[in-house]
Amino acid sequence: MLEMISKGFKNARLKLKGKSELTEDNIKAAVKDVRISLLEADVEISVVRSFINTVKTRCIGEVVKVTATHKSGEKLKVKPADHFIRICHEELVNLMGPVDTNLVFSETASPTVIMMVGLQGSGKTTTTGKLAKRLKASEHKPLLVAADIYRPAAIDQLKILGERLEVPVFSIPGMNPVDLCKYGVAHAKQLGCDVVLFDTAGRLAVDNALMGELQQIKMDNDPHNIFFVCDSMIGQDSVKTAKSFDQLLDFTGFILTKLDGDTRGGAALSIKSVTGKPIKFLGMGEGLDALEDFRPEGLADRILGFGDVVGLMNDFERVIDKDTAETDARKMLQGQFSFDDFVRQIEMIKKMGSLRSLFERMPGFGALLEKIPKEALDDRELERVKAIIQSMTKQERREPDVINESRIRRIAKGCGRTEKDVNDLYERFLQTRTMMGQLGQSGMMQQMMQGQNPFAGGGNPFGGMPGMGGFPGVGPTGQHTKSGGSSRRNALAEARRKRRSGKNKKRS
Repeated sequence: MLEMISKGFKNARLKLKGKSELTEDNIKAAVKDVRISLLEADVEISVVRSFINTVKTRCIGEVVKVTATHKSGEKLKVKPADHFIRICHEELVNLMGPVDTNLVFSETASPTVIMMVGLQGSGKTTTTGKLAKRLKASEHKPLLVAADIYRPAAIDQLKILGERLEVPVFSIPGMNPVDLCKYGVAHAKQLGCDVVLFDTAGRLAVDNALMGELQQIKMDNDPHNIFFVCDSMIGQDSVKTAKSFDQLLDFTGFILTKLDGDTRGGAALSIKSVTGKPIKFLGMGEGLDALEDFRPEGLADRILGFGDVVGLMNDFERVIDKDTAETDARKMLQGQFSFDDFVRQIEMIKKMGSLRSLFERMPGFGALLEKIPKEALDDRELERVKAIIQSMTKQERREPDVINESRIRRIAKGCGRTEKDVNDLYERFLQTRTMMGQLGQSGMMQQMMQGQNPFAGGGNPFGGMPGMGGFPGVGPTGQHTKSGGSSRRNALAEARRKRRSGKNKKRS
């Protein structure tokens, strides 16, 4: 996510490395990289100019303190490059905020009306479902109105989402969207629903007939919230379109979708500044849980490579099964988990978003991600892993150490993968089990589960762990290694020893 923007700030920091002070000349060289990355990320040009000018003015005009006092009382040296990044962080937050993620609710007996609008293909129907789930979790009773009568299967898609969420969907075949929305509100009163969500059809701002339809729906129902669902991958074009829509409908705010798969993300930085309307939520995946409150600080942290512990912990709390969490955590941190436990963790990870997005939010992993092959963070790999595990017997899933070469051959045939694929997964599983045991000994995971930031002191969080170069399969300097380090070799040797021991017992 936002790789193009992040790269510019990273290069700017490198240009200032070793500088003893911030001058007009070295600032000029640094902000050039930032300007290029923002433009390549499709940030609106007037926003880029304003941001760059503000950063330059502040950097040259402020006095850089060469020392700072940590809350522990320790004196820390502050470098000019750090000062530059701090200013960039503050200005990024100012650019995207302030933000208010609250919804406006009806103060009368009438249901609250939420109107979802935007271009076709922006993810309105899925986002409507996500918002309905969020409302239901807050003890509201939502009703979905299928007002997109133009896109094939749009009504069926909303009905399927309604069934999954156990939320009623209102639809009358052949009725025009204006009347459908009016009857939908009346139907919500009959059912006792306190929130109505209009899933309207996608349309272009230049389509006067369809835009007039939206205006009529607004006039008839006086919605409390109007959200423009914006595909962040479109970039600057989406911002221009949003401005046209806003002039006709006067939005409450925006919901940005597909931000987990976008390397540009220009809309995230442009849309608030251009329209003056806040970003309310971020769509960070396809799952119905994947709707986050927009936090400018968190997004600025991720752009600058600091990670986002708060967002990570919020997602973790949202998807974790509280009934089994303590038991699962103890097994993982003791390095005793099985393939069944492994599958449960895969399902939890999928609910939290893409693998790359997950690691971006872990402090200290920003620079490392560039050195990890893209295929290593391919989300489809999770499904391949599940297919292999599901081809195992119950005993093999519960007791991974019983797996031997003949079992690997059978598992490979069962899932349609090669023996090498199965063996590689088995080796990675053993490595992960060892790594988690070491994390448990280091105390880092317990800190994260308690909401603390184990990276707060800086440095390498894995530095005290034997055989760990910062990430499984990555060497001390970040280069990808074939062996994965001594921890992996030790784990494999231990597994083979157990297998031989098991065979000897059977013979005796």
